[in-house]
Amino acid sequence: MSAIKIKRALISVFYKEGLEPIIHELARQGVEFVSTGGTQEFIEKLGYSVVPVERLTSYPSIFGGRVKTLHPAVFGGILFRRELADDVHQAQQYNIGAIDLVIVDLYPFEETVANGGSEADVIEKIDIGGISLIRAAAKNHSDVLVVPSRQQYSEVLRVLRQKNGETELIDRKRFAAYAFNVTSHYDSAIFQYFNRTENVEALKVSYTQGRTLRYGENPHQKGVFFGDFEKLFDQLNGKELSYNNLVDVDAAVHLVKEFEGENAVVIIKHTNACGVATAPSVKEAYLKAFQADTLSAFGGVLAANATVDVAAAEEINKLFFEILVAPDFTTDALALLQSKKSRILLRQKQALQATHQLKSLLNGVLQQQVDWKTDTAADLKQVTQSPPTPQEVEALLFASKICKHTKSNTIVLATNGQLLASGVGQTSRVDALRQAIEKARHFGFDLKGAVMASDAFFPFPDCVEIAHGAGIRAVIQPGGSVKDQDSIDFCNVNGMAMVFTGFRHFKH
Repeated sequence: MSAIKIKRALISVFYKEGLEPIIHELARQGVEFVSTGGTQEFIEKLGYSVVPVERLTSYPSIFGGRVKTLHPAVFGGILFRRELADDVHQAQQYNIGAIDLVIVDLYPFEETVANGGSEADVIEKIDIGGISLIRAAAKNHSDVLVVPSRQQYSEVLRVLRQKNGETELIDRKRFAAYAFNVTSHYDSAIFQYFNRTENVEALKVSYTQGRTLRYGENPHQKGVFFGDFEKLFDQLNGKELSYNNLVDVDAAVHLVKEFEGENAVVIIKHTNACGVATAPSVKEAYLKAFQADTLSAFGGVLAANATVDVAAAEEINKLFFEILVAPDFTTDALALLQSKKSRILLRQKQALQATHQLKSLLNGVLQQQVDWKTDTAADLKQVTQSPPTPQEVEALLFASKICKHTKSNTIVLATNGQLLASGVGQTSRVDALRQAIEKARHFGFDLKGAVMASDAFFPFPDCVEIAHGAGIRAVIQPGGSVKDQDSIDFCNVNGMAMVFTGFRHFKH
């Protein structure tokens, strides 16, 4: 049958907020209540009688509440098929009454983990009875309506009022989908908790709510963001973020994170840096970053790793940009930057802490660890007769950080604290280098004494040859080519310094 009148409801929830109007509506329609513990007390305080689950099962709540509803008198009332004569006969034989509505939520497992609960507390928040009730009711949605979380309270109240206590199959099937969304997410969270130490090779990813975007990468594509954006950022100004905005924000905050302990500003365009600099102040860092590519910075995404003050804001305000991310803004800086209503301003509340990355392709998904490796002075192996100077070491490490976050093949040219130019996403490393040299010269930089970083080794000496011709003095690269010695020999003959890191930083 399609339309079913609700006559009996099992209600047992952890969260009571929003439940009261549902109780009143069910009572108005003459529905009998079955409940347990705190929910039973809640309903009784509203003035309605309740059948305790213990009366159905003839068992009290036992084992510290671990077993309350796991009984045929409860699950039989949910699961027996009303259209099958044998099921109806057995329900009558064992005095099992039908349950037409199940409103049950789950113990706050994720919240307990997030709040640093002890392992014992976390284990006790693994729901057994509740999740079983939800699954049972959802399985038998042909006869039973299930409400699996407080997220559906307003919707079920609307259904009850509009249909005067009756439900249609289309309603019950929709709520069953909600139910399996809740249970699958819950099980994924539990698995992820245990798998932090066990490292079972399995991929469980679950987000229960998404943010619908204006469109995807292009206007003809749909886009949805699944994640907790508000956990990371406060949006202080501007329009709704787009798919491409989010991609660039991700690139910007990952890159600027590399420069902890210094004032840094990065300018991102299509996920690649067109400007990066460190300086004693945010204002100076911005001006140096902007200098690297005054053309590409137009419409870019900016990120700072220190508070943006009014001095910095006055300079940044001269630029048309899409987004500015910073850990904070002074009051006067914020007021100035908010003068343009569509400009997006984000205050970053916490650093990114992801451990893995996912990428869909073919008919599956790739997973890898996040590349949190940052090359340090301790990683550097001098392979040439001429060592880099201390100043060159700083510049090389600076360039290496940018190189790590730039699309392969890439070459980065820099001085200490300033990106001069980069060649990005090229099919050959030589093309990347030539692109970077041409760009640096276009914006008026003298490359004499600059340094070069490469995201992978040089299979031939051609890159160091071209770099030397442009005036570059020191090179940082992973090393590992069977022809490393050819590049080393050229550097030795021409007085260049080169260091190997032993770490490749491809980014595709």
